[in-house]
Amino acid sequence: MLYKTTNKNNQINKKQHRISSVKKKILRQNKPCNNSRFLLQKMEESCVFFGKGYFFDNFLLRIIMTTVKKIILLSSAFSLFALFAFFCFFKSADIRHNNFVSSAANASIAVPPDSCDNKEETDDEQDMFYTLVEGELRSGDTLSKSLTRYNIASTVRQQILDNLASCLDFRRLRPKDKYRVFLDDQGQLLRCEYETGPLESYSITKNADTFVAQRNSINVSIKTCMIEDSITSSLFDAFARNQVKASLVYAFADIFSSRIDFNTEIQKDDTFQIVFEKYFKDDEFIGYGNILYARYQQQAGVTFEGFFYQADASKAGSFFDADGRELGTSFIKSPVPLGRVTSKFSFRRIHPISGIIRPHLGVDLAAPIGTPVMATADGTISYVGFKGGFGRQIIISHPGGYKTYYGHLSRFRKGLKRGSTITQKEIIGYVGSSGISTGPHLDYRVQQLGAFHDPFSLEFKPKSALSGEKLVMFKGHIAALTGLLESSPNPEILYVRHLLIKPDEQLTML
Repeated sequence: MLYKTTNKNNQINKKQHRISSVKKKILRQNKPCNNSRFLLQKMEESCVFFGKGYFFDNFLLRIIMTTVKKIILLSSAFSLFALFAFFCFFKSADIRHNNFVSSAANASIAVPPDSCDNKEETDDEQDMFYTLVEGELRSGDTLSKSLTRYNIASTVRQQILDNLASCLDFRRLRPKDKYRVFLDDQGQLLRCEYETGPLESYSITKNADTFVAQRNSINVSIKTCMIEDSITSSLFDAFARNQVKASLVYAFADIFSSRIDFNTEIQKDDTFQIVFEKYFKDDEFIGYGNILYARYQQQAGVTFEGFFYQADASKAGSFFDADGRELGTSFIKSPVPLGRVTSKFSFRRIHPISGIIRPHLGVDLAAPIGTPVMATADGTISYVGFKGGFGRQIIISHPGGYKTYYGHLSRFRKGLKRGSTITQKEIIGYVGSSGISTGPHLDYRVQQLGAFHDPFSLEFKPKSALSGEKLVMFKGHIAALTGLLESSPNPEILYVRHLLIKPDEQLTML
């Protein structure tokens, strides 16, 4: 028994010696790493386990050694490949970044050819860049002077001026007009765009060896809007509360200028409603269009309505009441619709300067200096000049033996002279304080056949009334507008439409 044990111990020692030899050989042929040491450790543990009675023969041990070698070689190869791929990826990304930065720097002042109307491009055109110069007219500028300030070459300036002159009246240019000039890499003109106001756009485009100048079409969005409110202090304040411009207030007051005196007949808690158009270009508000409907209701229960309607395609539209009677009369009540009455018509008034009791055969309408003054009826200028205490005064003769007087003006409208023909609501001058005056106001008087009358007490008949087929069509127009007001889900914006304004068309704004 002792012999057998010794013999077995010798065999175990031999096996361990073989394992130790294999271990040294593996470590000698492969650089030690954590993975290889781990595998060798596991192999020793396995051999000790199997040493209880079951030993690897030499053939099996060689297989294990060969497998370990392959695993280590494959792991090393995979690690090297991963490092190489990682390096290549970041090197390529760096090259692409450098190319992009370089290209962006070279094109810093260029714009793509999409700015031009011609969208059909060749491969050569796609590689071209256009230098863009943007300018704006200043007060006192001519177009030539402005182009010079932006360093546009004299030859290019002359090309722009010569070509634009064929479609644009340079006398109509104004400050803040904007233009864009496109130049090629040689500094030669390719295209020019000029905008004077929101609704006028002109362009010059190069076509072969010549240039084509034209007025461009304009895309406009029209929103039909509604405001409904009440009076707290004045009509002007009520509109201002709804964030609209003064031009809309004046237009609303003008509709009822023959029916309501907004200087004396307005009261707190009166209500009003207005349906009107707002014009937008590129989502930017540019102005007001037509007022389609207006209503003013007084606390006394009297209601005034006005529907805009164009009864004749060859004439401008006008406002009518629900029965087809035109709101306009031969005379409007006030030449300054929103002026404040500071002195009424009276045969006995204490003069504010002399203190003497004397007749005041007109009304005084206070307003800021420069406020426009309108003619209250069609007529002919019979006097324009400076007349004593009235200062700068205009006298207009009208049919039926009427005359109207406008005193204390700051200035007259240009071109106005004796004999000039004037139409109702035409601006003739501007509020001032010339002559004997305590402050800026208009002295307005109405005379018929030599006798003066209170301007606000006179009544005049409507200019016209619809009848027959025109009245039927007008009633249909009212029904359509009423249906729109009742069916719209949005009480503020009733309807939106889009309009293309062609070069030969005009869009009227308030």
